[in-house]
Amino acid sequence: MVGLIIAILFSWFPLGADRGVNLSDTLELGIVDVYGDSLGKYAMGQYILRFGKESLEEFGGQSLGDFLQARSGLFLRQYGPGMVASLTMRGTSAGHNAVFWNGLPINSPSLGQMDFSILPVGGFDLAQVHFGGSGALYGTDAIGGSIHLSNELAFNQGLSFNTSNRFGSFGAFHNQVQGTYSTAGFSSKTQVYRQQATNNFPFTNLAKIGTPEERQDHAAVFQWGAVQDLAWNLSSQTQVSTSLWWNSNDRQIQPVMGSNNRDLQLDRNLRWVADLHHFENSRVWNLKTGVVWDKQLFNEQADNRTSQFFLAGELDWEISKMLQSKSGVRLTDVRGNLSTFSENDFRVELYQSTNIRPTEKLGFSLNLRQLVYSGNFAPFTPSLGMEYTVFEHEQHKISGSAALSRSFKVPSLNDRFWIPGGNPALLPERSLSGEIGMGYLYNMKNRKFNAKVTYYRMAVDQWIVWMPQPSYWAPQNIQEVNNQGLEVFLDSDIPLSFGVLQLTANHAWNATQIIKTGDSSRANNGNQLPYTPAHKSQATARIKNKSMGYFINTHRVGTRYISMDNQTSLSPYLLVDIGIDRKWSLGKNLRGSMGFQVNNIGNTEYEVLRLRPMPGRNFQFNLTISQ
Repeated sequence: MVGLIIAILFSWFPLGADRGVNLSDTLELGIVDVYGDSLGKYAMGQYILRFGKESLEEFGGQSLGDFLQARSGLFLRQYGPGMVASLTMRGTSAGHNAVFWNGLPINSPSLGQMDFSILPVGGFDLAQVHFGGSGALYGTDAIGGSIHLSNELAFNQGLSFNTSNRFGSFGAFHNQVQGTYSTAGFSSKTQVYRQQATNNFPFTNLAKIGTPEERQDHAAVFQWGAVQDLAWNLSSQTQVSTSLWWNSNDRQIQPVMGSNNRDLQLDRNLRWVADLHHFENSRVWNLKTGVVWDKQLFNEQADNRTSQFFLAGELDWEISKMLQSKSGVRLTDVRGNLSTFSENDFRVELYQSTNIRPTEKLGFSLNLRQLVYSGNFAPFTPSLGMEYTVFEHEQHKISGSAALSRSFKVPSLNDRFWIPGGNPALLPERSLSGEIGMGYLYNMKNRKFNAKVTYYRMAVDQWIVWMPQPSYWAPQNIQEVNNQGLEVFLDSDIPLSFGVLQLTANHAWNATQIIKTGDSSRANNGNQLPYTPAHKSQATARIKNKSMGYFINTHRVGTRYISMDNQTSLSPYLLVDIGIDRKWSLGKNLRGSMGFQVNNIGNTEYEVLRLRPMPGRNFQFNLTISQ
């Protein structure tokens, strides 16, 4: 292991002449942009959904959880506006989805998951969703899929400033200021954001006799943060980049209906990453290091802190037109200082990815990974993906894809060490999944239509569940779940005489069947997992021209059972948002946009989780100024 690390470090300084950059995934970036690895390069057979900065800006002042709930087929278990939001993908639990920021895994090592309510969309420029088991590519937690957040920088852009302001119902206010400066060899971007919401929305209290209408009086949220991105072109072959993200979030925990709790939670998050890329004729070397530090203080008593320190190196090599390879190693030092225990966890993982293209129409991806944590071997993790162009002629293309993957989740620090109840002997959760898909692309001048359909099956074993014991709760590897589902993605651009009509739609069907629960009665076997809707749909229509933009967005969440016996459920709901935006300019240098939108225009009363009210109709005004 030490020899491999030394070899990677010394290979940064290759002998020989400057031969430029020929790697296909970096040619178009060249010296203009900060280099970023292609997320889907070694993910043949699986689908990646991309949300750019323009889409994210519509949700300024809101969280990534709000964005994904409204604009994707993903379902998030939200405990209220601004409250804890956990993701379920392909019927898995919150801990079965890995989250990355600029290549760093940022899931909480103590909880084993991410709270999407404390990820403001102002903290990054690009969000990508990788559907399906991808443990061989990314490591632990990526059983249902993974979320990848990244910041973007460019060179030779000069000096610019931007401010974004949003005002809305229920005390919502958001302000973000951004400044960028770049030359041929240096690039910098600084962002500072501040947002708050009183969340004093009216709701029908279902827990009181007569179901009176009341106002929420304990759900305020205040958040601020700063992001600093820097990059240097040290030469035509070497580039250095770094990003620092500080985020602070204070909130009153919205009580469940019928409760008088006045809980408070404070979250502090510091994330830093640095990359050194070196480009050779057909190779890209990367050395990455970073730190993720999290603090959570509950009711000023339970103080939980975790730190993760990363060091990774990899070589991405285009051996020939038919063969590409990426080899790497990642070291992670996890340190937990929780309210009931203090423990460390050192992890080493080796990975190898290979692309093979026998013909221009046929390609395969083979990925291998082995992780060792605290002296324990996680399951060896392979995956195999395939893409094939069935038909291609002028504007039409029909393609097929398939993938088979194994993934895993290392037990969290709380699972292993919490006092009382933690079980150091817990086994990693593991999954085996397969999928097959078809895609159709029509592209003619400004007219485009793209469709993707995927069917998948998944089995998750050794699922960790906290079970009651005589005097406390303890985790056990007892649950087994089989999932199957269908995902449909559609998007189209249609030119109009006064602009362009953009249509996107997706639908997810997830049948998540409990096979084993640890209950000797087996009464719940065959039931749908709680709070896992079988159906989730989303659609957006936008009309855009040079100065005006209009949109209508809908998303529908199907029935959710609230317990494993499937006896009680929450009703489906449909939400509709509409908005208008106008671009403007003043002189040569000043420009911006003004917008207005109405969310939940039908004033629908709904609950994502039982007895957790959500806002009805609300309004938002947006003003952006750029120089």
